[in-house]
Amino acid sequence: MPRRQPPGTVASNRRARHDYEILDTFEAGIALRGSEVKTLREGRASLQDAYAVVEDGEVILHMQIPAYSHTGYDGHEPTRPRKLLLHRKEIDQLARRVAERGLTLVPLRLYFKQQLVKVELAVAKGKRAYDKRQAIAHGFDRGGSTQGKRAGVRGAPYQTANAISAKNNYALAA
Repeated sequence: MPRRQPPGTVASNRRARHDYEILDTFEAGIALRGSEVKTLREGRASLQDAYAVVEDGEVILHMQIPAYSHTGYDGHEPTRPRKLLLHRKEIDQLARRVAERGLTLVPLRLYFKQQLVKVELAVAKGKRAYDKRQAIAHGFDRGGSTQGKRAGVRGAPYQTANAISAKNNYALAA
């Protein structure tokens, strides 16, 4: 069953939550052309391989928005860099945090808020391979808790499948 998205969501970067440890999130507007907004209203956008950088006191989003299906000769370039609209204090804070070792800006979600296009931007730290495996094994990657993931019982303490079968065998023998 597909994961439910909040209303107005155009695109989400589910892979980012797997590849990065999310430290903080920001909401930013995007400076777009008319044909880009129309494409987003059609629900066509991709946050896969998208990233944001701080350049010359501005936050720039690199992502792909395909050409509008009904545009004429004056469309937009699908991979052009797009300026994010943030307050000066927020830009300075992001610049300081990204300057720290190992932190990056990752777009998590692209959505409409009333008639405006917004992006949820995260300050994130890359995970190592063993961190990813550990998160999957304990169920953190899917937003759940560690309890009851393998046992299949809500609220039960974390148990492996072997421990459950051993407990059942003991109960049958007694």
